This record gives sequence, structure tokens and C-alpha cells, in this order.
Amino acid sequence: MALLITDECINCDVCEPECPNEAIYQGEWYYEINPKLCTECVGHFDTPQCVAVCPVACIIKDEAEPETQEQLMAKYKGLMAEKGNDKE
Repeated sequence: MALLITDECINCDVCEPECPNEAIYQGEWYYEINPKLCTECVGHFDTPQCVAVCPVACIIKDEAEPETQEQLMAKYKGLMAEKGNDKE
């Protein structure tokens, strides 16, 4: 399941550089996450890095984007293939 940044975001800028998939970007009012790029850090780390660094705990699972661990891993592999970083 992709992650979602709620409107409690304080635009502190700590989450964006932590995202290995570059899924986090500055939205109109606060940071947002592109669900097509978010793998919850599956394939990169054991835990979502944006959640780990968020000082206000405003990053939650996006119920509108349900995905299993297997689907997240498949998305990760697809993203790595697109970048030319194919690794199993």
C-alpha cells in the first residue's frame, strides 16, 4: 500500500530526501507522495524512511492504494528496471 502525507504536514523538508524512489514532492500546500512510485521502501529498507524521520507522524498508509508486500516488491523491481538498476 502506498503511503500518504496528511494535511498535518509542517513542510519541514526532512522526508523528501529520504525517499529512495523520489516519490515525495512538494504539493500546493504540503508534501505529497506519488503512489505509482511509493514502495514503502520495500527493496531498499526494512521500514519506510519517510515515516522514520517525520517529526509530526503525518505519514500513513493510503487505504485507497492497497498493495501486498509482493506487489510492492514487484513495483520496486519495475522501478529499478526502468532506471537500469536491475537487481534481484
